[in-house]
Amino acid sequence: MGSMYALVRNECIKMIKKKRFYVILLILLALIPMFTYAQLRVAQQAQKQFGTTDWKTDQRQKIADWEKRLSSARTPDEWKQQLRVRIQIANYYLDKGVDPSSPNAVTFTREFVKNAVGLFIPLIIMVISADIVSSEHSTGTIKLLLTRPVRRWKILLSKLITVVFFTSLTVLSTGVLCYLISGLVFGYNGWTMPVFTGIQLSGSDVDFSLVRAVDQWFFLLMEMGLVWFSAIVVALMSLMLSVLIRSTAAGMGVMLAVLISGTILSNMVSSWETAKYLFMVNLDLTNYLTGGVPPIQGMNLTFSLSVLSIWAIASLIVSFTVFTRKDILN
Repeated sequence: MGSMYALVRNECIKMIKKKRFYVILLILLALIPMFTYAQLRVAQQAQKQFGTTDWKTDQRQKIADWEKRLSSARTPDEWKQQLRVRIQIANYYLDKGVDPSSPNAVTFTREFVKNAVGLFIPLIIMVISADIVSSEHSTGTIKLLLTRPVRRWKILLSKLITVVFFTSLTVLSTGVLCYLISGLVFGYNGWTMPVFTGIQLSGSDVDFSLVRAVDQWFFLLMEMGLVWFSAIVVALMSLMLSVLIRSTAAGMGVMLAVLISGTILSNMVSSWETAKYLFMVNLDLTNYLTGGVPPIQGMNLTFSLSVLSIWAIASLIVSFTVFTRKDILN
């Protein structure tokens, strides 16, 4: 146990010296105020357009716009399905008298991480974990590292623990900074606002029979938990590439291409059913909490969690197998 603690401590020191986590914090400190300002401008524009701050008027206008797009012959069938679901869910919130996008810090945080889990958060996680092994090759420390009187699996395990720790810290920092910064504009209330979860989809129909209202703080915890799980899977995939590819730039390039292709595929693969087994198509787990339309029919939260778990386990097996048998002389 003492040797593992020393190994993890050493890896954490290396991670801190790279200063990449600080760069991520700076990125968040730059981007979150921009999105906060954009959200404020949207609210001001809606007030200017409708002459009122009544959210119901804004909600009815959104529904009218969606119905207009739904009736257009130029709207693709895939988009029509999403529009029908949006209209039904929006009408449900309207009937229950609950504003789904009430301007407060908790709602902003919830919406930010929901939109960031598909690409932004995986990208910043990749920055942290994609070179944790490959950088040892570029600095020439790999031989010194692997010739120490410590089992190789312990060395990789220490790197894994470090990656999980900084990934968790990144997800937590994202949520905390979102809340603190947006609260300066929208206020720090909204913890007990009701959010409806349990919405089930059946094609273009929405089943509200299992819907229950939960406090927004509890919904945010569920959402952050799913974001954390997606981030951990991305971190493990990045760790595997770092073991397999000695070049840091090449490893990051491969992971970047995979993540971006996942975003593209999520919007284009509704007819390619096999694509639902790709890990990057399943990263947006938060979409299931509020009845979002999955990229491919048949996908649900249980399915996506299972697919991501299999990819995570497979990446760990490959990482430890390759690392423990690695020939450091070639």
